[in-house]
Amino acid sequence: MFQLSVVTPIQVFYEDEVGGLIAPGEAGYVGVLTGHAPLITSLKPGLLTIRDSLDTVVEFAIANGFLEMSNNRATILADAIEYIEKIDLERALAALERADNRIAGVNTTEDIDQSRAKRARSRALNRIDLKERLDGDSRGKN
Repeated sequence: MFQLSVVTPIQVFYEDEVGGLIAPGEAGYVGVLTGHAPLITSLKPGLLTIRDSLDTVVEFAIANGFLEMSNNRATILADAIEYIEKIDLERALAALERADNRIAGVNTTEDIDQSRAKRARSRALNRIDLKERLDGDSRGKN
């Protein structure tokens, strides 16, 4: 087991002893277990999977951020994170539409930060994909 802290600009989102995690690194998913070598990597929007202290798998939608592991302590600094089951699909779809409109320059006379709009689009697509996968899995189990 090792200590994990997941921190956003707003709050300490998650803090507990965990058995392992899999995070969406920029170069691909990275797995971290107890005793992992020191590591610092950037994270992209994707699925963060944690095996908690009760040996339960917990999944989150995570936005951009960083993962640091040292001395059996991992810290994730994330722009945003949420439990997949709590994703509001309608809100995510609206965010995707807003981002697409901003990228295309629709209905705006203001100067658009294309990089920011593309990051928003990536976050929205991640949230939609993970929520639809979860809902699809739930429907298949009925």
